[in-house]
Amino acid sequence: MTEDMDQYEAIFLRQSVRKFKWTPVSSDTLTKIGTFYEDIPALFPGIGTEIGITDNTDRSHQLKGFFGVKAPYYLSFYSEVRDRYQMNAGYICEQLSLYMMTLGLGSCFLGMSSLKNAPLARGNKKFVILMAFGTPEKSLIRRQYEAHRKKLSELCVFRDRPPKWMTQVVEAARLAPSDMNSQPWRFVSVGSRLHIFSKKSNMDKPGKWEEFDFGVMFAHIAIVSDELWLEVDLIRLENIVQKSFNSSHYVLSAVIHGTENPGKMKDTKSCVN
Repeated sequence: MTEDMDQYEAIFLRQSVRKFKWTPVSSDTLTKIGTFYEDIPALFPGIGTEIGITDNTDRSHQLKGFFGVKAPYYLSFYSEVRDRYQMNAGYICEQLSLYMMTLGLGSCFLGMSSLKNAPLARGNKKFVILMAFGTPEKSLIRRQYEAHRKKLSELCVFRDRPPKWMTQVVEAARLAPSDMNSQPWRFVSVGSRLHIFSKKSNMDKPGKWEEFDFGVMFAHIAIVSDELWLEVDLIRLENIVQKSFNSSHYVLSAVIHGTENPGKMKDTKSCVN
């Protein structure tokens, strides 16, 4: 089922995998994961990150924390602690998860677990999250209609009739996984701009994992935009920042536009001004 699958297709088929076969993954495949990580452009350039892959096929590594998943491999993600580093981490980790799926591997984010006796920092980089991965025991995929997500009408307000590509972008964002399936995002589509909000909670600002979740969702926007030959700029609009909203916090706006030469694919790199 994963033959010739790319990250775009994986968005619509991905599910969290929590049961794995205890079979080794080839060293070539593990090298591909590392190489792919090195090539992912950061959501926020300038934040240093690092990954480590732990082979647990001999079951010698133990987890500490809650909601752990026993797996043959774990990927540890580390980051410099800077503004929105959690969002940057989510952006990179989701692309790694989707890429693993194209290799026939399942994965699961373990937000409340870490490896016992593993360092919680590497130099100036702090441990952020653990990912369990390996060959799934059962199905790698789930169909789009099987995803437990809110309807598009519950998450997005279209202020005008959207172009087809905008609905595709928002649909990909809708399918993004989130902590406890909280789906904290809300959208307002106006022309070629998608204004992105965080659903208000009891906190004054988004929490740790909510920021990570938004990074995951931004990865979906970047991937589907690249697939459709669109370019994305993530910006903060001061006229929206100054406004007060009863049920949400303003996060960012995605300005989406077509390439000048639609016959040639361009690299889509999100940036924040």
